Amino acid sequence: MKPLNIILAVVGGAIAGAAVGLLFAPDKGENTRNDIVKFLKSKGINLKKDKMEELADEIAEQLEK
Repeated sequence: MKPLNIILAVVGGAIAGAAVGLLFAPDKGENTRNDIVKFLKSKGINLKKDKMEELADEIAEQLEK
């Protein structure tokens, strides 16, 4: 594997892990999703609210399997 692929895999895994951790946080889901959107916007990633909901639902489905 190329070093760039390894770095991207590690960063992607860290982001996914952080997202899952936030989704299981004790705060209300709506507040958590808003916090995720704010964080992503601060990093230059703009997602519409419906896309964020779709992403959260997809993560939840994968965790249930």
